[in-house]
Amino acid sequence: MDRRIWPPEAMALLTDYYQLTMMAGYVHHGRQDTPAVFEYFFRALPSHTGFCVFAGLGDLLDDLENLHFSADAVEWLRSLGTFPDEFLDWLPEFRFRGEVWAMPEGTPVFPHEPIVRVHGGIAEAQLIETLLLNRLNFQTLVATKAARVCFAAEGDPVIEFGLRRAQGPDGALSASRAAYIGGCCGTSNVLAGKLLGIPVLGTMAHSWIMSYPDEKTAFQAYLDIFPRNPVLLIDTYDTAANGLPAALDVLQARRKQGWEGRAAVRLDSGDLAYLSKLAHRTLTEAGFEDPLIVGSNDLDEELIADLKRQGARINSWGVGTHLVTGGSEPALSGVYKLVAVAENGRMTSKMKVSSNIEKTTDPGPKRVVRYYRADGAPVGDVLLALDEELPAGKPCVSHNRVEYARTRTFGPELKSVEMLQCVLRDGRRVAPGPDIHTIRAYAQERIAELTPEMRRLRNPERYWVGLSTRVADEKAAEISRLTEAAR
Repeated sequence: MDRRIWPPEAMALLTDYYQLTMMAGYVHHGRQDTPAVFEYFFRALPSHTGFCVFAGLGDLLDDLENLHFSADAVEWLRSLGTFPDEFLDWLPEFRFRGEVWAMPEGTPVFPHEPIVRVHGGIAEAQLIETLLLNRLNFQTLVATKAARVCFAAEGDPVIEFGLRRAQGPDGALSASRAAYIGGCCGTSNVLAGKLLGIPVLGTMAHSWIMSYPDEKTAFQAYLDIFPRNPVLLIDTYDTAANGLPAALDVLQARRKQGWEGRAAVRLDSGDLAYLSKLAHRTLTEAGFEDPLIVGSNDLDEELIADLKRQGARINSWGVGTHLVTGGSEPALSGVYKLVAVAENGRMTSKMKVSSNIEKTTDPGPKRVVRYYRADGAPVGDVLLALDEELPAGKPCVSHNRVEYARTRTFGPELKSVEMLQCVLRDGRRVAPGPDIHTIRAYAQERIAELTPEMRRLRNPERYWVGLSTRVADEKAAEISRLTEAAR
């Protein structure tokens, strides 16, 4: 099934203008095919979060496999009067033919470690920066938010309700995809259901209730059409005095007619803790066992956790605005940096040096090795050079990225896993990508491996990401060299 809502030929222009000016410069100087390596990572976790859930890779690989400049795109660029003919004449033959290494989509990831590594000609690797960041930053942000909301729900189903508050149609579709990967059980977004195969769910709006003379008539009319599993919205006027009694009357009448469905109501306003307890007590006392009580109304993980502490009887949650927008974190700090380029026939490590030490990058293309203790919980990641071997049968010493003297040692008894896998070679997938249900299942398995301390909603344990001794030494030497050269 084709799940794109943008035509493939549009994606080459979904980039920042300076990517094209740099490409034109590389072509003019005959450098477009100079081998280069870029890495994608993020600098900081969202507030109060111990990890992120990597998402967006499947969409990115679809884009890269189909990346090209259509005749219309080339002519539009020509009309700008900016680009030389040699560049414009080169564009129709352009295809992305690079190599991409990435962590599996759904993997818990941490600051400053390479999540995606791109090898290719410098022009093609440079062009995809904006597209890559657009695809990965937003979906990783939303998948992470979804995971936190699901933690707060303590196993209750969470439905993504965010379409109407999302940042446009494409933002909504990306958010639905990411929220499902992060742990939501379904979405209200019908297009996401069709294109991505995500379960679609929903109840009714207040306008349905208001279009009838009273709530009881509205509920009866809805049950006439959808008798199997109706969820009755009971807060249009007065939940306790009108909505809940009307729902109970209708459900009891249907039960007398042989209806055997599960009683279900939704609360979208008011004191959700009090009203959910009232609804649960009213329905169970009337003989409706285990009623479904759906809660919504600008919820996020903090509000859900608070409602749980108050003993709310909500057992299904609809979360929209704060989920699909990232809530208090409007963007993830993901970046895409050059780490190596060919000079005089050999690959040379590159790094950015900044007065802000957190913005100083780690040099050279790197692998990521994750260590696991015996119970399956990850305990730390180490960044190694591509050709660097782990010390066989010996401990691996890892250095803090900034304070090299701070170290952590991982013993040989720990399981070690190479985290980046080759997913694209010569611009084509090395194997068919997993479907979204497989990605979601993988994400839930990996998230469950994290310690409870790392999953805390507040003040989570900080995970170790460090450099091998070789990478740390190279970084220190390169900082010294570049600092001296700048004097």
